[in-house]
Amino acid sequence: MKVIAAYLLAVLGGNTSPSAADIKEILGCVGADANDDRIEQLLSEIKGRDIVEVIAAGREKLASVPAGGGGAVAVAAAPGGAAADGPAAEAKKEEKEEEKEESDDVSGLLPLDLFFFLVF
Repeated sequence: MKVIAAYLLAVLGGNTSPSAADIKEILGCVGADANDDRIEQLLSEIKGRDIVEVIAAGREKLASVPAGGGGAVAVAAAPGGAAADGPAAEAKKEEKEEEKEESDDVSGLLPLDLFFFLVF
């Protein structure tokens, strides 16, 4: 993501075709390490493409990515109107949080175009 962000910063700064040296310079300014392989991969995939078109393609792909949970969570009420706070309820909350943390990391599964969209 930092390589893509550096590329986009260069484009926003007026450089319509940033080079590997430009990206390395931007990353160096903030003390980030530059991975040459990732920079070359990005430049080869973006070569000859307009950044606006790449972002638009990412938006289209984002529309096809499932983003819903599908079901509502029912909360059982205890007598007197208070919510049930037993050990089972706590275990369910922890399990649900763990599932959410695991499902949030999809960076390795998304196409490059979608990464450009997500940066904005």
